[in-house]
Amino acid sequence: MQVEKRVAALVEEKIADRPELFLVEVKMLPNNKLIIHVDGDEGINIQDCVDISRHVGFHLEEENAIEQAYNLEVSSPGVGEPLKMIRQYNKNIGRTVSIKLKEGLKKEGKLLAVTENNLQIEESVKEKGKKAVAVQTDVPFNDILETSVLISFK
Repeated sequence: MQVEKRVAALVEEKIADRPELFLVEVKMLPNNKLIIHVDGDEGINIQDCVDISRHVGFHLEEENAIEQAYNLEVSSPGVGEPLKMIRQYNKNIGRTVSIKLKEGLKKEGKLLAVTENNLQIEESVKEKGKKAVAVQTDVPFNDILETSVLISFK
Protein backbone atom coordinates (compact mmCIF):
# COMPACT_ATOMS: atom_id res chain seq x y z
CA MET A 1 0.00 0.00 0.00
CA GLN A 2 2.92 2.35 0.65
CA VAL A 3 4.04 1.95 -2.96
CA GLU A 4 0.58 2.89 -4.21
CA LYS A 5 0.55 6.01 -2.02
CA ARG A 6 4.00 7.03 -3.24
CA VAL A 7 3.02 6.47 -6.87
CA ALA A 8 -0.17 8.51 -6.40
CA ALA A 9 1.92 11.36 -4.97
CA LEU A 10 4.32 11.17 -7.95
CA VAL A 11 1.44 11.27 -10.43
CA GLU A 12 -0.17 14.22 -8.63
CA GLU A 13 3.21 15.98 -8.68
CA LYS A 14 3.55 15.41 -12.44
CA ILE A 15 0.03 16.61 -13.33
CA ALA A 16 -0.05 19.50 -10.82
CA ASP A 17 0.28 22.05 -13.65
CA ARG A 18 -2.43 20.32 -15.71
CA PRO A 19 -5.76 20.98 -13.91
CA GLU A 20 -7.71 19.19 -16.66
CA LEU A 21 -6.01 15.87 -15.78
CA PHE A 22 -6.79 13.79 -12.71
CA LEU A 23 -5.65 10.55 -11.12
CA VAL A 24 -8.34 7.88 -11.03
CA GLU A 25 -6.48 5.02 -9.34
CA VAL A 26 -3.20 3.26 -8.67
CA LYS A 27 -3.14 -0.52 -8.30
CA MET A 28 -0.22 -2.84 -7.59
CA LEU A 29 -1.31 -6.30 -8.66
CA PRO A 30 0.10 -9.51 -7.13
CA ASN A 31 1.98 -10.25 -10.38
CA ASN A 32 4.04 -7.05 -9.85
CA LYS A 33 2.10 -5.08 -12.43
CA LEU A 34 1.71 -1.45 -11.40
CA ILE A 35 -1.34 0.10 -13.06
CA ILE A 36 -1.96 3.84 -13.09
CA HIS A 37 -5.24 5.17 -14.48
CA VAL A 38 -5.29 8.87 -15.28
CA ASP A 39 -8.12 10.68 -17.04
CA GLY A 40 -8.91 14.18 -18.20
CA ASP A 41 -11.98 16.35 -18.49
CA GLU A 42 -11.49 16.11 -22.27
CA GLY A 43 -9.68 12.76 -22.19
CA ILE A 44 -5.95 12.10 -22.02
CA ASN A 45 -3.47 11.59 -24.83
CA ILE A 46 -0.66 9.10 -25.26
CA GLN A 47 2.08 11.69 -24.69
CA ASP A 48 0.61 12.55 -21.29
CA CYS A 49 0.68 8.85 -20.37
CA VAL A 50 4.29 8.57 -21.56
CA ASP A 51 5.33 11.63 -19.53
CA ILE A 52 3.65 10.30 -16.38
CA SER A 53 5.20 6.86 -16.89
CA ARG A 54 8.70 8.30 -17.27
CA HIS A 55 8.30 10.54 -14.24
CA VAL A 56 6.96 7.77 -11.99
CA GLY A 57 9.41 5.15 -13.30
CA PHE A 58 12.42 7.45 -12.83
CA HIS A 59 11.54 8.29 -9.24
CA LEU A 60 10.67 4.72 -8.28
CA GLU A 61 14.04 3.56 -9.60
CA GLU A 62 15.92 6.41 -7.89
CA GLU A 63 14.21 5.68 -4.57
CA ASN A 64 14.39 1.89 -5.05
CA ALA A 65 10.75 1.91 -3.92
CA ILE A 66 9.98 -1.48 -5.49
CA GLU A 67 12.62 -4.11 -4.84
CA GLN A 68 11.47 -6.74 -7.34
CA ALA A 69 11.01 -6.37 -11.10
CA TYR A 70 7.68 -4.79 -12.06
CA ASN A 71 5.70 -3.70 -15.10
CA LEU A 72 4.42 -0.13 -15.18
CA GLU A 73 1.27 0.61 -17.16
CA VAL A 74 -0.13 4.14 -17.45
CA SER A 75 -3.40 4.63 -19.33
CA SER A 76 -6.85 6.08 -19.15
CA PRO A 77 -9.45 3.79 -17.59
CA GLY A 78 -10.75 1.38 -20.20
CA VAL A 79 -14.22 1.62 -21.71
CA GLY A 80 -15.49 -1.19 -19.51
CA GLU A 81 -14.01 0.22 -16.30
CA PRO A 82 -16.55 1.48 -13.76
CA LEU A 83 -16.68 5.21 -13.03
CA LYS A 84 -14.95 6.04 -9.75
CA MET A 85 -14.93 9.83 -9.49
CA ILE A 86 -17.49 12.61 -9.88
CA ARG A 87 -15.29 14.15 -12.59
CA GLN A 88 -15.71 10.97 -14.62
CA TYR A 89 -19.47 11.18 -14.25
CA ASN A 90 -19.42 14.85 -15.35
CA LYS A 91 -17.48 14.10 -18.53
CA ASN A 92 -20.02 11.39 -19.43
CA ILE A 93 -23.19 13.50 -19.13
CA GLY A 94 -25.36 12.74 -22.13
CA ARG A 95 -24.15 9.13 -22.46
CA THR A 96 -26.03 5.99 -21.48
CA VAL A 97 -24.94 4.41 -18.22
CA SER A 98 -25.63 1.15 -16.44
CA ILE A 99 -25.91 1.39 -12.65
CA LYS A 100 -25.70 -1.57 -10.27
CA LEU A 101 -27.36 -0.69 -6.99
CA LYS A 102 -26.36 -2.10 -3.61
CA GLU A 103 -29.72 -3.85 -3.15
CA GLY A 104 -29.09 -5.85 -6.33
CA LEU A 105 -31.22 -3.84 -8.75
CA LYS A 106 -29.90 -2.48 -12.01
CA LYS A 107 -30.84 0.80 -13.71
CA GLU A 108 -29.98 1.97 -17.19
CA GLY A 109 -30.47 5.37 -18.75
CA LYS A 110 -29.04 8.57 -20.14
CA LEU A 111 -26.92 10.46 -17.62
CA LEU A 112 -28.51 13.91 -17.30
CA ALA A 113 -26.85 15.59 -14.32
CA VAL A 114 -24.41 15.01 -11.48
CA THR A 115 -24.32 16.64 -8.05
CA GLU A 116 -22.11 16.00 -5.05
CA ASN A 117 -24.58 13.48 -3.61
CA ASN A 118 -26.41 11.92 -6.56
CA LEU A 119 -26.80 11.57 -10.26
CA GLN A 120 -29.85 11.96 -12.44
CA ILE A 121 -30.67 9.62 -15.30
CA GLU A 122 -33.46 9.40 -17.82
CA GLU A 123 -34.78 5.86 -17.82
CA SER A 124 -37.15 4.28 -20.29
CA VAL A 125 -39.89 2.69 -18.15
CA LYS A 126 -42.42 0.36 -19.76
CA GLU A 127 -45.55 -0.73 -18.00
CA LYS A 128 -47.41 -3.82 -19.18
CA GLY A 129 -49.57 -3.03 -22.19
CA LYS A 130 -48.35 0.58 -22.49
CA LYS A 131 -45.68 2.44 -24.42
CA ALA A 132 -42.32 3.09 -22.81
CA VAL A 133 -42.13 6.44 -21.03
CA ALA A 134 -39.00 8.49 -20.29
CA VAL A 135 -38.72 9.05 -16.52
CA GLN A 136 -36.09 11.14 -14.74
CA THR A 137 -34.67 9.35 -11.70
CA ASP A 138 -32.29 10.62 -9.03
CA VAL A 139 -29.87 7.97 -7.77
CA PRO A 140 -27.88 8.71 -4.58
CA PHE A 141 -24.19 7.82 -4.81
CA ASN A 142 -24.59 5.99 -1.47
CA ASP A 143 -26.93 3.50 -3.19
CA ILE A 144 -24.56 2.79 -6.11
CA LEU A 145 -22.33 -0.24 -6.20
CA GLU A 146 -20.95 0.40 -9.70
CA THR A 147 -21.62 2.60 -12.73
CA SER A 148 -20.38 1.87 -16.25
CA VAL A 149 -20.79 3.78 -19.49
CA LEU A 150 -22.57 1.76 -22.18
CA ILE A 151 -21.11 1.98 -25.64
CA SER A 152 -23.52 2.24 -28.55
CA PHE A 153 -22.51 1.10 -32.03
CA LYS A 154 -25.55 2.62 -33.75
